[in-house]
Amino acid sequence: MIDIERLGAWMDGEGLPGKGEPIEHSFISGGSQNEIYEIRRGDLHGALRIPPPSAPESRDEGIWREWRIIAALDGTEVPHTPAIAACRDTDVLGRAFYVMGYVDGWSPMGLVTESDGSRPWPEPFRSDVDAKRGLAYQLVEGIALLGNVDWQAKGLEDLGRPEGFHERQVDRWTGFLERIKGRELPGFEEAAAWLRSHKPIDYVPGLMHGDYQFANVMFEHGAPAQLAAIVDWEMGTVGDPKLDLGWVVHSWPEDTSKPADGFSYVDMQGMPSRSEVLAHYSEVSGRQVDDIDYYCVLAKWKLAVVLEQGFQRAGNDEKLLAFGPIVLNLMQEAADMAESTDYDR
Repeated sequence: MIDIERLGAWMDGEGLPGKGEPIEHSFISGGSQNEIYEIRRGDLHGALRIPPPSAPESRDEGIWREWRIIAALDGTEVPHTPAIAACRDTDVLGRAFYVMGYVDGWSPMGLVTESDGSRPWPEPFRSDVDAKRGLAYQLVEGIALLGNVDWQAKGLEDLGRPEGFHERQVDRWTGFLERIKGRELPGFEEAAAWLRSHKPIDYVPGLMHGDYQFANVMFEHGAPAQLAAIVDWEMGTVGDPKLDLGWVVHSWPEDTSKPADGFSYVDMQGMPSRSEVLAHYSEVSGRQVDDIDYYCVLAKWKLAVVLEQGFQRAGNDEKLLAFGPIVLNLMQEAADMAESTDYDR
């Protein structure tokens, strides 16, 4: 729990609304990396994001990194949580933290699992096909807008290392896998070799989320679909925004008229096709998507490595243990796509 008295004193010092008034707070969500609390005080309605005491010290810098991104998004078209105030002084609450505006919306991660194992969209998106299709278009529109933010004008020149971004990917994640390796991942070497010998058609650096998917956005209530905010910026950086697109569509089916094969935590039936989603991204972003196969191979390969870390430290955690077969499937899919694609740049 957070120290409300110390939080109140800090808020007073920052000149935030409700000085001297009691703070209403409630726990929203949290895990090993971050916790989120809803905060109300006077006219302020916000959410406080803070690492738990058990998180590594590096998360304090990670929190500041996230804050810099959402603060930079103010004044842009990118749906985001409003930036209110941040604190790097760990003497206040024990960890760095920031307060952002509270977003009244819904998250696909909050979908209810029904008795048949399905997780249908809430109404009206469950029964209105056009409204449901809008969710997909809004999802990719978010990263199309994000990638076009003038990150240099926003003071984010030191957020990442855009030079040599693609040249570093294979070495970086190969080294990461070596540090956590506990088993062989068939297809890893084949996909890695393909990535080393290929490159995108063009590369225009921009802001990227790093883990962009339905799980990390919120939508406004009701139709038509409207993205309310992109959230969870733990992996945000300046790099290649089209890797976010690859992250979204690497398993997106072309034929969405029937239930999708394989793992999916959302119902894809009735969604726009992969081609339609790519066309919408290209229209909004102004970027070409002819090289999307490169990004999909990279996304599958990298995601498999990221999830393997969770599997290797799973212990008795059933959620993390479930990553085991998913990792193997993703890595083999990356190798198969690399072998079968006619992309030759």
